Amino acid sequence: MSAPPELPDVVTRAFDVSRRAGYVSFCRNETGRLLATLAATRSGTMAEFGTGCGVGTAWLRSGVRGEAAHIVSAELDEHLAKEAAEIFADDEQVEVIAADWGILRDRGPFALLFLDAETPGGVSPDQLADLVEEGGIVVIDDLIPTDLWPPIVYGRVDSLRESWLTDERFTTVEVMVAPDTSVLIATKR
Repeated sequence: MSAPPELPDVVTRAFDVSRRAGYVSFCRNETGRLLATLAATRSGTMAEFGTGCGVGTAWLRSGVRGEAAHIVSAELDEHLAKEAAEIFADDEQVEVIAADWGILRDRGPFALLFLDAETPGGVSPDQLADLVEEGGIVVIDDLIPTDLWPPIVYGRVDSLRESWLTDERFTTVEVMVAPDTSVLIATKR
């Protein structure tokens, strides 16, 4: 294990909300620890597209240092957004919005943007480049690791992954965070 098994309190609260809501799709601890580490290097506004019950947002919050950072997270499902918002009810640095992630377009540019590879509407560099500040980081999770080039998953070229790894506006790397999952980390040039 690469980290102690204890979880930050805010992450434990988010897992409790997920269990009560019966929500089983959430940010894994390996990805969460990476998010906390990256959030610790950021100030300004960070965002998550697709809050679920707030586990990813909680991991981001656990890494925030200082008062200059703000996290805004959008969840399309109103019930899940309400559950997640309760985790951060007393935290002025976190805002959970019950809406499609497109509502956050006017809230950028973002210092760090976290989203799932399965986010509806796509997550291509063309769709997100203007939402990230220069030097800002995009983290895309829930990828199946592959060591092939071009990246092939389920017998097909993973065009999303290929587009991020070759886009000249970003310096991008794929990082395997567990044997069965990887993330893309892209820094805007």
